[in-house]
Amino acid sequence: MGKGLIVAAIVAALAGCTTAKGGFCAVASPMRLSASAVDGLSGQEARALLAHNRKGEKLCGWRP
Repeated sequence: MGKGLIVAAIVAALAGCTTAKGGFCAVASPMRLSASAVDGLSGQEARALLAHNRKGEKLCGWRP
């Protein structure tokens, strides 16, 4: 395999790992649930949702 082909394969593989243009604030939004949906969350799901919203507050200025 020639060097050009190897480089092309690496570039193609890396291109699949890119994210949408823009940072977190450009592609994410606050997660808001109804009271009944909150009651159904597991502890792990609640922590993940809270972490997501806190990150948005810090980076994007989201308000609770």
